[in-house]
Amino acid sequence: MKAQFKYAFLTGIHARGAAFAVIFAMNLVFIIFGSLGLLPFAAHVTAVSLGGVAIGVMMAFNIIGDFAIARRMFAAPGAYLYALTPVPRWKTLLASVITMAVLDLATMAVVITGEVWMSLNLSGIYFGDIFRDAARGNDLNWLMGLGVILLMIAGYLLAVMIILFSVTAAKSILYKKSASGFLAFLLACGCFYAVNLLWLIFAPFGEVWRFGIFITISIPDALLPLCILLTLLEAAGMFILTAKLMERKMNI
Repeated sequence: MKAQFKYAFLTGIHARGAAFAVIFAMNLVFIIFGSLGLLPFAAHVTAVSLGGVAIGVMMAFNIIGDFAIARRMFAAPGAYLYALTPVPRWKTLLASVITMAVLDLATMAVVITGEVWMSLNLSGIYFGDIFRDAARGNDLNWLMGLGVILLMIAGYLLAVMIILFSVTAAKSILYKKSASGFLAFLLACGCFYAVNLLWLIFAPFGEVWRFGIFITISIPDALLPLCILLTLLEAAGMFILTAKLMERKMNI
């Protein structure tokens, strides 16, 4: 299991490590000089603009990094070693998914925090002031903010697992079907739609809006932990299905 984490991490960091290092160094220099008041206004505006571009660049490199990790699972020659690893498929899959999540979320959190910091400094506001004011506020606001972050992370994990499940299906049960790639795309759309419909269980407790075939439900704050739990259960269900498919014959 440790070896699987090692190989998945090396694959993921190879694709995005250089980009993250450059962006981190750039943001760090601008943050230090900006916090010390050594940046002219024009340079500060340029730093904020570059930070916004850096978010998009980092997101693109994260997608490339995730693709590299997924390719190691599904495409030769890396998939040969992956498939021959003498451990259950759920362990190798878990190592890859956790590596994707940690690298994606950690890098994006650092880059976005740097951009927010520079933007606040440009406005004459500093992080220390925000934390000091928040400490005097209602603890419930902190819990709500934490709950929203956890819900976003759970949603990210669910999206990753639906994509991996669909790719696995294309490499196994759909491989000999005509237009297997298109069928896998339809399967992914169906999975996203199914998990969207599952939110109807909260309909009696909130207000429902319909946008075409999709729905949106506003719920009381007290139900946020249940939303997080439901999303995590959906992600876990997709994980189990993906691991089961990987135990079948896969065409790599």
